[in-house]
This record gives sequence, structure tokens and C-alpha cells, in this order.
Amino acid sequence: MKTMQDSRLAHKRSEEEGRSAAALAAIRNSIETKEKVAKECLDDIVEMANVMASALQKGRKVVFFGNGGSAADAQHMSAELVGKFKRVRPALRASALTTNTSVLTAIGNDIGFDEIFSRQVQATLEPGDVAVCISTTGRSKNVIRGVQEARKIGAKTIALTGSGGGQLASLCDHEVVVPSDDAQRIQECHIMIGHIVCELIEEILSETSSWKESLD
Repeated sequence: MKTMQDSRLAHKRSEEEGRSAAALAAIRNSIETKEKVAKECLDDIVEMANVMASALQKGRKVVFFGNGGSAADAQHMSAELVGKFKRVRPALRASALTTNTSVLTAIGNDIGFDEIFSRQVQATLEPGDVAVCISTTGRSKNVIRGVQEARKIGAKTIALTGSGGGQLASLCDHEVVVPSDDAQRIQECHIMIGHIVCELIEEILSETSSWKESLD
């Protein structure tokens, strides 16, 4: 009996060690991917922040959209801009095209899922606005359709993607392409990039007269 109990305990310890090793490998892989982003994408991240800050400074708006985890990232980034990131400051004109379930389901049901973003882009964007289009692969059809519609309107387009960028990066005016093919690592980098961009935008806009006046 004691031998069987010892065997079970040893098996349990082995399973726990295996899970710990898997968790550590994931953390290390995430760090390695972020180091690649720092080496290869820094200029693109700064350019993304500059483009967005310039539009916001002129009273234009920024919209974000993507599917699944990228939809969550779209909502997260827009919330940081409308609310606050690090600084107390005026609200910024930002929104995510992933939040209105009536709009999403109506378009998906009546027209088609591939058009859920393009129809909203058509309804809400104007020349000089910015569309931030998020896709880990760069191949999401509805995101690509959204970009195509934004370009027709005259909005600026930014791809936040990975896996080489796909068709999405080639269609956009600007792109940040995470150097990885692993969707999990790409998404982890996307939210890091989003936080960096929000911090840079606040830094850039903190020097504008309109902000200073509103906070006096």
C-alpha cells in the first residue's frame, strides 16, 4: 500500500514539474518574442504613435477592430485613450468596432460576417481619421474589407499584425508586424505595443496648448 501511495505522489510531482516546465518555456518564449519586437519594430511602433497622435491633435478619431483576442485588444486600446493611461488629461476620440452586438449580428446575419467592419467603417470614418486594424495573421477577411473601405474614405490605416503581415500589412499605410508565427506570442506583443503607443500619445499630446489649457 505504501509503495502504491509513493508511486502516486511521485507521479503527481512529475506532472507538476512538467507543467512548471511548460509554463517557464512559454514565459521565456514570450520574452524572446518581445526582444525581437524591440530590435525589429521600434521605429514602426513610434510611427504608429505619431500617426495616431497627429490625427487626435487635429480633432480626428481613431477606431480599432479585429476578431477574437484582437477584438479584446481593440476594446482595451480604445478604453485607454478614452479614459486615461498614465496622465490625467482630456478624453481622446477613440472607439472599437467590436462592441455593438446589435450592429455586429445584424450585419453578420443580413449581409455577411466579412462585412461587419467595413459597414461600420463606412458609417463612422471620415478623411483624416485613423483605422487600427488588428489581425495576428494578416489574413482576416473582415479586417481586410474594413481596411479597403477605410482607404476609399481617405482615412489613414495602421496594421497591427504578425506572421509576416499577410495581405493586411501590404494594404495599410503603416504597419507593426510582430516577428512571430505563434498567435499567442503575437497577441501578447500586441497589447504591449498598444500600451507603449498609448503612453507615447499621452507624451506627445501633453505638450499641446489645448491640453494645457484644459488642465489649468
